[in-house]
Amino acid sequence: MREAMLYHRTGDKGVVCDLCLHQCRIEPGRRGRCGVRENRDGTLYTLVYDHVAALEVDPIEKKPFFHVQPGSMSLSVATVGCNLRCRYCQNHYLSQLTKGRNPRIIGELLSPAEIVETALRHGCRSIAYTYTEPTVFFELVYETARQAYAQGLKNLLVTNGYLSPEAIRQLMPYVIAANVDLKGFDNAAYRRLTGGKLRPVLRCIQFMRALGMWVEVTTLIVPGHNDSDEELHAIAEYLASLSYTIPWHVTAFVPAYKMADHAPTPVETLQRAYTIGRHAGLHYVYCGNIRGSVGANTWCPHCRRLLIERAGLTVLANWIVNDQCPDCGTPIEGVQMSGPAVHHHVMNNAGRQPLRTMSAYTSRR
Repeated sequence: MREAMLYHRTGDKGVVCDLCLHQCRIEPGRRGRCGVRENRDGTLYTLVYDHVAALEVDPIEKKPFFHVQPGSMSLSVATVGCNLRCRYCQNHYLSQLTKGRNPRIIGELLSPAEIVETALRHGCRSIAYTYTEPTVFFELVYETARQAYAQGLKNLLVTNGYLSPEAIRQLMPYVIAANVDLKGFDNAAYRRLTGGKLRPVLRCIQFMRALGMWVEVTTLIVPGHNDSDEELHAIAEYLASLSYTIPWHVTAFVPAYKMADHAPTPVETLQRAYTIGRHAGLHYVYCGNIRGSVGANTWCPHCRRLLIERAGLTVLANWIVNDQCPDCGTPIEGVQMSGPAVHHHVMNNAGRQPLRTMSAYTSRR
């Protein structure tokens, strides 16, 4: 165990966790909503500082980041636990394991230094804190990111956007980019499906951008819940009001967890969302969780030249030069966007074995 960061005491040995926007008041012997932060005699501890439950080398596009070091590999890291309870979570066997009648903490004991060494040994250019919710293993993220930064690795946060402003400040300047889940634009549906609220996520996106973090946004489109033209227009127009350069990933829902009997997202719905995003003025809209290259390529927002060609999660060619379109010179926003870069194969039996193999449809969480 390790004493948690970002909490304050309230008297009578109670504490308030300041890590995420739930701001759980936790009495002695109890845990917060995430199930991984426990009050022991007036001191808040994290139970997952060195309990790594998932460790895998992934294409950075799987996170998904399409505007950060395209074509590179990233070491994905996760512990158990989450501060939301999404009914369709594809990684619920990790994210929700710490809740309910039989909460459990699992994972291999790995230090931040060992995680960084693993990333370097596998030729990764970044470490992505992902699969579950990195907010709840904040202390591991912070120390690993600090050491990774010193070794020249980029740090990436894949998050539901429910972390506090102070948590975001603490991660700067070590974390250079975040992909934030924007799960819809209707607050009632947001609460029903995830246990969270919409407005804090919107504030998170704005605050990250204000601090200079590169932000991409992902919306998992669930038929019958957030797939109406009205809601998709609202999301696209909100992002466009912040910046036309924010990449918007619209991804297909695959039946899982408490919504295993729900219909998957038709490809036509993603194509409709793609069109709505482009009509709103967004320069970069991508379709995910589908086979093929529909909505996977990056085009110059000015002259519409093909800049990055992808097949699924694989970069086939990257024609960006000095972070600019080679034809018209338009800047292509992101982090180290220039090519060439092509994915190489990663053998699971080389070096450390992955602790858990994610399914083919585990998106980035």
